[in-house]
Amino acid sequence: MRSLSEQVSKLTAALEEERRRGKRQAAPFSKGPPVAEPKPPGRKSGKRHGPHAHRSVPPRIDETYDVPLPPACPHCGERHVSETHVAVQHQTEIPRTVIYRRFDVHVGTCDACGRTVADRHALQTNSARGAAAGQLGPNVHALLALLNKELGLSHGKSVKLLSTLFPELRIARATSVRSTQRTAERCAAAHEQLRIDLRGASEVAPDETGWRVGGRLAWLHAFVSKRTTCYVIDPTRSHEPAERLLGLDWSGTLVHDGWSVYDRFTRAFHQQCLRHLQRRCQELLETAVRGAVRLPRAVLGLIDRAFAVRRSWRGHRLNGDDSAQYGLGLACELERLAAGRFTHEPNRRLARHVRKHAMQWFWFLIDPAIQATNHWAEQAIRPAVVNRKVWGGNRSWAGARAQSILMSVIRTCGQRAVEPFAFLLEVLCRPQPQLIPA
Repeated sequence: MRSLSEQVSKLTAALEEERRRGKRQAAPFSKGPPVAEPKPPGRKSGKRHGPHAHRSVPPRIDETYDVPLPPACPHCGERHVSETHVAVQHQTEIPRTVIYRRFDVHVGTCDACGRTVADRHALQTNSARGAAAGQLGPNVHALLALLNKELGLSHGKSVKLLSTLFPELRIARATSVRSTQRTAERCAAAHEQLRIDLRGASEVAPDETGWRVGGRLAWLHAFVSKRTTCYVIDPTRSHEPAERLLGLDWSGTLVHDGWSVYDRFTRAFHQQCLRHLQRRCQELLETAVRGAVRLPRAVLGLIDRAFAVRRSWRGHRLNGDDSAQYGLGLACELERLAAGRFTHEPNRRLARHVRKHAMQWFWFLIDPAIQATNHWAEQAIRPAVVNRKVWGGNRSWAGARAQSILMSVIRTCGQRAVEPFAFLLEVLCRPQPQLIPA
């Protein structure tokens, strides 16, 4: 009875804390209580803080202004002020001028086949003429895509920002929607190449989160390798997106959170995310009493030992064979630990979960080239979740497809050290399909 009372007290306190947390104004973005002894703010002493930050001298001077002495001293009112020297200050500013371009397109007829012939300037985004001759420039299209898909601004806020900075540029919210969809269509070839690159990757970290399309529940799936990221928005949280993208015969390494869907990839190697197991054990310890704390504490101890082996391998104090031996030994020890009999129901569930993936917890020691957690996918999911909190998802499946394409292209550009804005300009201005450099 005493142990049950202790457990009830812990569970009651945890439930009350969750209720209070949900009512707080910053609940969706809360990071929990502050750290007891945080690191001191500001730069570190010595050379550890990196190069000193200061704005360098501009590469060129476009405008020069002379600032003469005031007619009188602002402090005492004396009218006789002697000049001592001339100080130089540099200022970096952005122009707020809309450029109106006109393209005189010479149109002709082929004498052989009779078809209409016209060329296209490097700054044109398409060859439309007549009623559709009024177009937005590539900078506007690329900026609208980045504002919405990377920075998370809604279409309404994007056009408001542009009209604030450039009062002459007045566009409707629907124009921003059509612009991003059109940019996504131009990036379709690059997106398809990303899917092919992902199938050829040796390690992929998948993850998924809730999404909204037309106000209805959908799912955003993220598949991340070291050099490529692909997002897929699907109506269901099922195995189909992963199977369509990778194929069941994919034979690389999946680093995931233990979702049963990934067990269908029988030809792949699996590394279960140790951070998820670590967090699960820590949550059990918050309410466990007496002997119920033994299993989660023992599992956490094995995880700490595994990370210590990884640090030794990275520090060149262990070779690959020794790391693999340690990994097999820890896997056997964890399996024996989970084979016991447990009276606490949460511990029984934890033990079943551990036994189900017995050889998949420490695979990162057997193959030291892979990751121990699915942090690649977690980091790729985070900006999409922020966007969802800001504007709620997509209104149509056409917008969801554009969302998947543009987020994949922008994220992959960052992984491959390619400037996304410059790549979108290339895609918009060149008639041929453009691929992200590998």
